Amino acid sequence: MRMINRRRLLSSLMAPLVVLVVVPALIVWLTHSQRVRLPEGPWATAVAPILGAGLIVLGLVLLVATIRLFNLHGDGTIMPWDPTRELVVKGIYRHVRNPMHSGVFLVLFGEGLLLRSAAILLFAAAAVLLHLFYIPLSEERGLEVRFGEAYRVYRQNVPRWIPRLTPWIPENRGG
Repeated sequence: MRMINRRRLLSSLMAPLVVLVVVPALIVWLTHSQRVRLPEGPWATAVAPILGAGLIVLGLVLLVATIRLFNLHGDGTIMPWDPTRELVVKGIYRHVRNPMHSGVFLVLFGEGLLLRSAAILLFAAAAVLLHLFYIPLSEERGLEVRFGEAYRVYRQNVPRWIPRLTPWIPENRGG
């Protein structure tokens, strides 16, 4: 089994740290008095933080899994200056094509709920909308150019956002 490359690991953590820590911290700092009003009562005020924390944990699990898979099996990172050299069709990538983005969205929505920040929830929604166009118009086209037929077959068998219940297993069994 390959070892995790520390330089690549640090490189892969840069963008998520900015998007998931720096930007939300700035949003909270700039909008500190604009919290989402929740219904009265202990049950209602507990739901948002618990749901938010759950979304954050699930999102972080996806992020760690994808960064690890890229580092160990893709021979690269999530960053454009050091992209993977191998198409990763292992682990969570056998169920869904964009778990990294899904993880980011889950963490952002979780932060918005946990902190009761309408501004972070709006930022999360804007990120989702942006990626609805960015993924098919840019990222998928680039992957098709880099990986050709292997990516086209993968794209036909694995959904972009909503995971398959059963893992897709490439016919060549090498993925």
